[in-house]
Amino acid sequence: MSRRIAIHPQSPQKRLIDQAVEGLKAGQLLVYPTDSGYAFGFALDSRDALERVVRLRQLKPRHNFTLACRDLKHIGQYARVDDAAFRMIRSHVPGAYTFILPASSLVPKRVATEKRRSIGVRVPDNRVAQALIEGLGEPILSSSLLLPDRELHGMEVDELYDALDAHVDLFIDGGPCGFDPTTVVSLIDQPYTVLRYGSGPVDWE
Repeated sequence: MSRRIAIHPQSPQKRLIDQAVEGLKAGQLLVYPTDSGYAFGFALDSRDALERVVRLRQLKPRHNFTLACRDLKHIGQYARVDDAAFRMIRSHVPGAYTFILPASSLVPKRVATEKRRSIGVRVPDNRVAQALIEGLGEPILSSSLLLPDRELHGMEVDELYDALDAHVDLFIDGGPCGFDPTTVVSLIDQPYTVLRYGSGPVDWE
């Protein structure tokens, strides 16, 4: 059974954020709120949590995980960003976008995709998510809240908790935070490619 912590969506309580951050540092698997719904989250060095998400979601080996970052400078530490990609990202963060970029040396090989060592990065426009990232001092490695045998889209928070209680260590309840996933854009090559149309408007095509 997981632990559930209710954190105020506009004024996150520091003591509760600290509890959640301790869980991340201990290698726990969390569910936490973002501006595009809830997501799985765990620390970059938590091999166990990564393997649990891979099993839960039945992911393929080259799946792009996402680093939820504090800001554009944070992104630049974990991904290689050229001038054109910088301008694109700067115009769309914080917000409901995930950008696929070449991973930097700070990203473990087991996390980056095997073929081109790419990684997803984003800056969530959500105060709870940002407080967690700030407290952790590094990005939260994240994955969409999708299960192969269960439809989670559109569920209320209580329903999500009931569905995921047995699968995670900690559930961060930040209240309603939307249902639609991020728009995913590959910035690996030009022209840039929209891999998934989501809640972030595509205003550059």
